[in-house]
Amino acid sequence: MRLGVFLNQHSAVPVAVAAEQLGYGLALVPEGYRCDAVSVLGAVAARTSRIGLGSGVMQIPARTPVLTALTASTLDSMSAGRFRLGLGVSNPDVSAGWYGVPFDAPLRRTREYVEVVRLALSGAPVRYHGRHYRLGEADAAQLAGPTPARLPIYLAGVGPRSQELAGEIGDGWVGVFSSPQQVAEALDRLRAGRRAAGAGEPGDRLAGFEVLLSVPIGVGDDLLAAAQPLRHYFANFIGLGSAERSIYHRLAVRMGFGEAASQIRAHLRAGDRAAAAAAVPFELIDATSLVGPVSRIAPRLAEYRAAGVTTLGLTLLAPSVEDQLATVRAAAAALARSSSRLLPPGRSLAAAQSSKET
Repeated sequence: MRLGVFLNQHSAVPVAVAAEQLGYGLALVPEGYRCDAVSVLGAVAARTSRIGLGSGVMQIPARTPVLTALTASTLDSMSAGRFRLGLGVSNPDVSAGWYGVPFDAPLRRTREYVEVVRLALSGAPVRYHGRHYRLGEADAAQLAGPTPARLPIYLAGVGPRSQELAGEIGDGWVGVFSSPQQVAEALDRLRAGRRAAGAGEPGDRLAGFEVLLSVPIGVGDDLLAAAQPLRHYFANFIGLGSAERSIYHRLAVRMGFGEAASQIRAHLRAGDRAAAAAAVPFELIDATSLVGPVSRIAPRLAEYRAAGVTTLGLTLLAPSVEDQLATVRAAAAALARSSSRLLPPGRSLAAAQSSKET
Protein backbone atom coordinates (compact mmCIF):
# COMPACT_ATOMS: atom_id res chain seq x y z
CA MET A 1 0.00 0.00 0.00
CA ARG A 2 1.22 3.49 -0.82
CA LEU A 3 0.10 6.90 0.39
CA GLY A 4 -1.65 9.57 -1.63
CA VAL A 5 -2.80 13.03 -0.67
CA PHE A 6 -5.84 15.10 -1.57
CA LEU A 7 -4.92 18.73 -2.24
CA ASN A 8 -6.69 22.06 -1.97
CA GLN A 9 -5.87 25.16 -3.98
CA HIS A 10 -4.35 27.12 -1.08
CA SER A 11 -1.64 24.62 -0.19
CA ALA A 12 -1.56 22.35 -3.23
CA VAL A 13 1.92 23.08 -4.55
CA PRO A 14 3.96 22.94 -1.31
CA VAL A 15 2.05 19.88 -0.09
CA ALA A 16 2.48 18.05 -3.42
CA VAL A 17 6.19 18.87 -3.53
CA ALA A 18 6.65 17.60 0.04
CA ALA A 19 4.61 14.46 -0.69
CA GLU A 20 6.74 13.73 -3.75
CA GLN A 21 9.93 14.08 -1.69
CA LEU A 22 8.50 11.72 0.94
CA GLY A 23 7.70 9.04 -1.62
CA TYR A 24 3.93 9.45 -1.86
CA GLY A 25 2.51 7.75 -4.92
CA LEU A 26 -0.35 10.04 -5.85
CA ALA A 27 -1.54 13.64 -5.46
CA LEU A 28 -5.24 14.20 -6.12
CA VAL A 29 -7.51 17.21 -6.36
CA PRO A 30 -11.22 17.05 -5.54
CA GLU A 31 -13.79 19.53 -6.79
CA GLY A 32 -17.18 20.75 -5.71
CA TYR A 33 -18.07 24.14 -4.28
CA ARG A 34 -14.55 25.40 -3.47
CA CYS A 35 -12.45 24.87 -6.58
CA ASP A 36 -12.20 22.91 -9.79
CA ALA A 37 -9.70 20.07 -10.09
CA VAL A 38 -8.16 20.96 -13.43
CA SER A 39 -6.65 24.35 -12.56
CA VAL A 40 -4.97 23.03 -9.42
CA LEU A 41 -3.67 19.92 -11.18
CA GLY A 42 -2.08 22.08 -13.88
CA ALA A 43 -0.20 24.08 -11.25
CA VAL A 44 0.96 20.92 -9.46
CA ALA A 45 2.05 19.27 -12.73
CA ALA A 46 4.36 22.19 -13.39
CA ARG A 47 6.07 21.92 -9.98
CA THR A 48 6.47 18.15 -9.65
CA SER A 49 8.11 15.46 -11.78
CA ARG A 50 7.52 11.99 -10.28
CA ILE A 51 4.37 11.81 -8.18
CA GLY A 52 1.25 10.53 -9.93
CA LEU A 53 -1.55 13.05 -10.43
CA GLY A 54 -5.27 12.42 -10.33
CA SER A 55 -8.64 14.09 -10.24
CA GLY A 56 -10.30 13.01 -7.07
CA VAL A 57 -12.85 13.37 -8.47
CA MET A 58 -13.93 15.41 -11.50
CA GLN A 59 -17.71 15.65 -11.44
CA ILE A 60 -19.53 14.02 -14.33
CA PRO A 61 -22.43 16.52 -14.39
CA ALA A 62 -20.00 19.44 -14.72
CA ARG A 63 -18.56 18.53 -18.12
CA THR A 64 -19.46 16.83 -21.34
CA PRO A 65 -17.59 13.55 -21.79
CA VAL A 66 -15.64 14.82 -24.80
CA LEU A 67 -14.42 17.86 -22.84
CA THR A 68 -13.38 15.53 -20.05
CA ALA A 69 -11.40 13.42 -22.52
CA LEU A 70 -9.73 16.53 -23.96
CA THR A 71 -8.89 17.78 -20.46
CA ALA A 72 -7.53 14.40 -19.37
CA SER A 73 -5.39 14.09 -22.49
CA THR A 74 -3.98 17.59 -21.92
CA LEU A 75 -3.18 16.98 -18.25
CA ASP A 76 -1.56 13.66 -19.12
CA SER A 77 0.61 15.34 -21.74
CA MET A 78 1.57 18.21 -19.42
CA SER A 79 2.54 15.79 -16.66
CA ALA A 80 4.48 13.38 -18.92
CA GLY A 81 2.02 10.53 -18.48
CA ARG A 82 1.38 10.88 -14.75
CA PHE A 83 -2.37 11.59 -14.85
CA ARG A 84 -5.23 9.35 -13.68
CA LEU A 85 -8.81 10.38 -14.41
CA GLY A 86 -11.07 10.06 -11.38
CA LEU A 87 -14.78 10.57 -12.08
CA GLY A 88 -17.88 10.77 -9.91
CA VAL A 89 -21.55 11.23 -10.66
CA SER A 90 -21.96 13.46 -7.58
CA ASN A 91 -25.04 13.77 -5.33
CA PRO A 92 -28.58 14.22 -6.74
CA ASP A 93 -29.04 17.71 -5.32
CA VAL A 94 -25.58 18.83 -6.40
CA SER A 95 -26.12 17.52 -9.93
CA ALA A 96 -29.49 19.23 -10.40
CA GLY A 97 -29.10 22.24 -8.12
CA TRP A 98 -25.49 23.21 -8.82
CA TYR A 99 -24.83 21.97 -12.34
CA GLY A 100 -28.38 21.95 -13.71
CA VAL A 101 -28.06 18.36 -14.90
CA PRO A 102 -30.73 15.73 -14.13
CA PHE A 103 -29.69 12.84 -11.91
CA ASP A 104 -31.88 10.27 -13.60
CA ALA A 105 -30.37 6.81 -14.22
CA PRO A 106 -26.95 7.71 -12.72
CA LEU A 107 -25.43 4.26 -13.34
CA ARG A 108 -26.47 4.19 -17.00
CA ARG A 109 -25.32 7.79 -17.42
CA THR A 110 -21.93 6.94 -15.89
CA ARG A 111 -21.53 3.89 -18.11
CA GLU A 112 -22.23 5.90 -21.27
CA TYR A 113 -20.02 8.77 -20.09
CA VAL A 114 -17.02 6.47 -19.58
CA GLU A 115 -17.60 4.82 -22.95
CA VAL A 116 -17.55 8.21 -24.70
CA VAL A 117 -14.44 9.32 -22.78
CA ARG A 118 -12.58 6.16 -23.73
CA LEU A 119 -13.71 6.44 -27.34
CA ALA A 120 -12.46 10.01 -27.55
CA LEU A 121 -9.15 9.14 -25.83
CA SER A 122 -8.58 6.38 -28.37
CA GLY A 123 -8.24 9.01 -31.08
CA ALA A 124 -11.06 7.49 -33.11
CA PRO A 125 -13.90 9.61 -34.54
CA VAL A 126 -16.50 10.05 -31.81
CA ARG A 127 -19.74 8.48 -32.96
CA TYR A 128 -21.96 7.40 -30.10
CA HIS A 129 -25.66 6.69 -29.88
CA GLY A 130 -26.73 6.19 -26.29
CA ARG A 131 -29.72 7.09 -24.18
CA HIS A 132 -27.99 10.07 -22.56
CA TYR A 133 -25.31 10.97 -25.11
CA ARG A 134 -25.69 11.11 -28.88
CA LEU A 135 -22.59 12.36 -30.66
CA GLY A 136 -21.22 12.46 -34.19
CA GLU A 137 -24.52 11.91 -35.96
CA ALA A 138 -23.72 14.48 -38.65
CA ASP A 139 -19.95 14.92 -38.68
CA ALA A 140 -17.83 12.94 -36.22
CA ALA A 141 -14.78 14.73 -34.84
CA GLN A 142 -11.76 13.32 -33.04
CA LEU A 143 -8.93 14.45 -30.77
CA ALA A 144 -6.08 16.00 -32.72
CA GLY A 145 -2.49 15.07 -31.97
CA PRO A 146 -1.17 12.17 -29.89
CA THR A 147 -3.52 10.48 -27.44
CA PRO A 148 -2.63 8.53 -24.26
CA ALA A 149 -1.96 4.85 -24.87
CA ARG A 150 -4.07 3.86 -21.87
CA LEU A 151 -5.19 6.48 -19.38
CA PRO A 152 -6.55 4.89 -16.18
CA ILE A 153 -10.11 5.83 -15.21
CA TYR A 154 -11.12 5.54 -11.56
CA LEU A 155 -14.77 5.73 -10.54
CA ALA A 156 -16.05 7.00 -7.19
CA GLY A 157 -18.78 4.90 -5.62
CA VAL A 158 -20.51 4.82 -2.23
CA GLY A 159 -23.44 2.49 -2.84
CA PRO A 160 -23.21 -1.24 -3.68
CA ARG A 161 -24.37 -0.88 -7.30
CA SER A 162 -21.97 1.97 -8.03
CA GLN A 163 -19.11 -0.07 -6.57
CA GLU A 164 -19.99 -3.00 -8.82
CA LEU A 165 -20.03 -0.63 -11.79
CA ALA A 166 -16.59 0.70 -10.83
CA GLY A 167 -15.27 -2.84 -10.85
CA GLU A 168 -16.91 -3.59 -14.18
CA ILE A 169 -15.90 -0.57 -16.27
CA GLY A 170 -13.19 1.21 -14.28
CA ASP A 171 -9.47 0.78 -13.73
CA GLY A 172 -9.89 1.71 -10.09
CA TRP A 173 -12.35 2.65 -7.36
CA VAL A 174 -12.35 5.84 -5.27
CA GLY A 175 -13.96 5.22 -1.89
CA VAL A 176 -14.78 7.52 1.00
CA PHE A 177 -15.98 7.26 4.62
CA SER A 178 -15.03 3.58 4.94
CA SER A 179 -13.59 1.58 7.78
CA PRO A 180 -11.21 -1.29 6.97
CA GLN A 181 -14.14 -3.70 7.35
CA GLN A 182 -16.25 -1.68 4.91
CA VAL A 183 -13.37 -1.67 2.42
CA ALA A 184 -13.28 -5.47 2.56
CA GLU A 185 -17.04 -5.54 1.87
CA ALA A 186 -16.65 -3.11 -1.04
CA LEU A 187 -13.95 -5.33 -2.53
CA ASP A 188 -16.47 -8.17 -2.83
CA ARG A 189 -18.68 -5.89 -4.94
CA LEU A 190 -15.72 -4.70 -7.00
CA ARG A 191 -14.80 -8.32 -7.68
CA ALA A 192 -18.37 -9.03 -8.77
CA GLY A 193 -18.13 -6.20 -11.29
CA ARG A 194 -14.76 -7.39 -12.53
CA ARG A 195 -16.10 -10.91 -12.86
CA ALA A 196 -19.07 -9.66 -14.90
CA ALA A 197 -16.64 -7.89 -17.25
CA GLY A 198 -14.32 -10.90 -17.45
CA ALA A 199 -11.52 -8.73 -16.07
CA GLY A 200 -8.59 -9.87 -13.98
CA GLU A 201 -7.65 -13.47 -13.31
CA PRO A 202 -10.12 -15.99 -11.83
CA GLY A 203 -7.93 -16.29 -8.76
CA ASP A 204 -7.34 -12.55 -8.40
CA ARG A 205 -10.01 -10.40 -10.01
CA LEU A 206 -8.48 -7.21 -8.59
CA ALA A 207 -5.01 -7.71 -10.04
CA GLY A 208 -3.93 -4.37 -11.51
CA PHE A 209 -7.03 -2.63 -10.14
CA GLU A 210 -6.55 0.49 -7.99
CA VAL A 211 -8.38 0.55 -4.65
CA LEU A 212 -8.05 4.20 -3.67
CA LEU A 213 -9.61 5.32 -0.40
CA SER A 214 -10.00 8.89 0.79
CA VAL A 215 -9.35 9.01 4.54
CA PRO A 216 -9.48 12.18 6.66
CA ILE A 217 -6.53 12.52 9.02
CA GLY A 218 -6.02 14.41 12.25
CA VAL A 219 -2.68 14.06 14.04
CA GLY A 220 -2.15 14.70 17.75
CA ASP A 221 -1.87 13.06 21.15
CA ASP A 222 -5.28 14.36 22.28
CA LEU A 223 -7.77 12.34 20.22
CA LEU A 224 -10.70 14.72 20.57
CA ALA A 225 -8.53 17.70 19.66
CA ALA A 226 -7.06 15.82 16.69
CA ALA A 227 -10.58 14.98 15.47
CA GLN A 228 -11.90 18.54 15.85
CA PRO A 229 -10.90 19.82 12.35
CA LEU A 230 -12.59 16.76 10.82
CA ARG A 231 -16.03 17.48 12.30
CA HIS A 232 -17.03 20.18 9.81
CA TYR A 233 -15.95 17.94 6.93
CA PHE A 234 -18.23 15.12 8.07
CA ALA A 235 -21.12 17.48 8.82
CA ASN A 236 -20.91 19.08 5.36
CA PHE A 237 -21.14 15.75 3.55
CA ILE A 238 -23.89 14.33 5.76
CA GLY A 239 -25.88 17.55 5.27
CA LEU A 240 -25.64 17.65 1.47
CA GLY A 241 -29.06 17.85 -0.22
CA SER A 242 -32.18 16.18 1.10
CA ALA A 243 -32.07 13.27 3.51
CA GLU A 244 -34.07 11.14 1.07
CA ARG A 245 -31.63 11.62 -1.79
CA SER A 246 -28.28 12.10 -0.06
CA ILE A 247 -25.92 9.15 -0.53
CA TYR A 248 -23.86 10.33 2.45
CA HIS A 249 -26.84 10.57 4.78
CA ARG A 250 -27.82 7.03 3.80
CA LEU A 251 -24.26 5.89 4.43
CA ALA A 252 -24.31 7.34 7.96
CA VAL A 253 -27.62 5.57 8.60
CA ARG A 254 -26.22 2.25 7.33
CA MET A 255 -23.29 2.65 9.71
CA GLY A 256 -25.66 3.03 12.66
CA PHE A 257 -25.48 6.82 13.07
CA GLY A 258 -28.94 7.71 11.78
CA GLU A 259 -30.00 9.70 14.86
CA ALA A 260 -26.80 11.75 14.81
CA ALA A 261 -27.20 12.37 11.06
CA SER A 262 -30.70 13.75 11.66
CA GLN A 263 -29.37 16.06 14.38
CA ILE A 264 -26.58 17.27 12.10
CA ARG A 265 -29.07 18.08 9.36
CA ALA A 266 -31.40 19.87 11.79
CA HIS A 267 -28.55 22.11 12.99
CA LEU A 268 -27.56 22.89 9.39
CA ARG A 269 -31.13 23.82 8.47
CA ALA A 270 -31.14 26.18 11.44
CA GLY A 271 -27.92 27.77 10.18
CA ASP A 272 -25.84 26.57 13.12
CA ARG A 273 -22.81 24.96 11.47
CA ALA A 274 -20.85 24.83 14.73
CA ALA A 275 -23.59 22.77 16.40
CA ALA A 276 -23.77 20.52 13.34
CA ALA A 277 -20.04 19.84 13.57
CA ALA A 278 -20.28 19.20 17.31
CA ALA A 279 -23.05 16.64 16.68
CA VAL A 280 -20.79 14.42 14.58
CA PRO A 281 -20.01 11.39 16.79
CA PHE A 282 -16.34 10.80 17.49
CA GLU A 283 -17.03 7.10 16.89
CA LEU A 284 -18.03 7.83 13.29
CA ILE A 285 -14.91 9.90 12.72
CA ASP A 286 -12.64 7.35 14.35
CA ALA A 287 -14.10 4.44 12.37
CA THR A 288 -13.41 6.04 9.00
CA SER A 289 -10.40 8.29 9.66
CA LEU A 290 -6.84 8.34 10.95
CA VAL A 291 -6.88 10.07 14.33
CA GLY A 292 -4.20 10.37 16.97
CA PRO A 293 -0.41 10.21 17.25
CA VAL A 294 1.84 8.31 14.85
CA SER A 295 1.84 5.31 17.20
CA ARG A 296 -1.98 5.04 16.87
CA ILE A 297 -2.14 5.77 13.14
CA ALA A 298 0.48 3.14 12.19
CA PRO A 299 -1.63 0.07 13.08
CA ARG A 300 -4.65 1.63 11.36
CA LEU A 301 -2.61 1.92 8.17
CA ALA A 302 -1.77 -1.77 8.47
CA GLU A 303 -5.47 -2.58 8.81
CA TYR A 304 -6.35 -0.64 5.66
CA ARG A 305 -3.56 -2.40 3.77
CA ALA A 306 -4.77 -5.78 5.01
CA ALA A 307 -8.31 -4.92 3.90
CA GLY A 308 -7.07 -4.46 0.33
CA VAL A 309 -6.43 -0.73 -0.10
CA THR A 310 -3.68 -0.08 -2.66
CA THR A 311 -3.50 3.71 -2.22
CA LEU A 312 -4.63 5.46 0.95
CA GLY A 313 -5.37 9.07 0.05
CA LEU A 314 -5.10 11.46 2.98
CA THR A 315 -7.68 14.24 3.21
CA LEU A 316 -5.88 17.09 4.98
CA LEU A 317 -8.10 19.25 7.17
CA ALA A 318 -5.49 21.02 9.30
CA PRO A 319 -5.99 24.80 9.03
CA SER A 320 -2.51 25.98 8.03
CA VAL A 321 -0.04 24.97 5.36
CA GLU A 322 2.52 24.25 8.07
CA ASP A 323 0.11 21.92 9.86
CA GLN A 324 -0.72 20.13 6.62
CA LEU A 325 2.97 19.60 5.86
CA ALA A 326 3.46 18.24 9.38
CA THR A 327 0.53 15.87 8.81
CA VAL A 328 2.03 14.62 5.53
CA ARG A 329 5.32 13.91 7.30
CA ALA A 330 3.60 12.21 10.24
CA ALA A 331 1.65 9.90 7.92
CA ALA A 332 4.85 8.91 6.10
CA ALA A 333 6.44 8.09 9.46
CA ALA A 334 3.38 6.06 10.44
CA LEU A 335 3.54 4.09 7.19
CA ALA A 336 7.21 3.33 7.78
CA ARG A 337 6.40 2.19 11.32
CA SER A 338 3.49 0.05 10.11
CA SER A 339 5.67 -1.82 7.61
CA SER A 340 6.83 -4.21 10.34
CA ARG A 341 3.25 -5.17 11.04
CA LEU A 342 1.85 -5.36 7.50
CA LEU A 343 -0.39 -8.37 7.02
CA PRO A 344 -1.45 -10.47 4.04
CA PRO A 345 -4.51 -8.97 2.26
CA GLY A 346 -7.79 -9.95 3.89
CA ARG A 347 -6.47 -10.25 7.45
CA SER A 348 -7.07 -7.66 10.14
CA LEU A 349 -4.76 -6.87 13.03
CA ALA A 350 -7.42 -8.15 15.43
CA ALA A 351 -7.54 -11.50 13.63
CA ALA A 352 -3.75 -11.77 13.60
CA GLN A 353 -3.54 -10.95 17.30
CA SER A 354 -6.29 -13.46 18.08
CA SER A 355 -4.50 -16.24 16.20
CA LYS A 356 -1.25 -15.33 17.91
CA GLU A 357 -2.90 -15.57 21.33
CA THR A 358 -4.35 -18.99 20.55
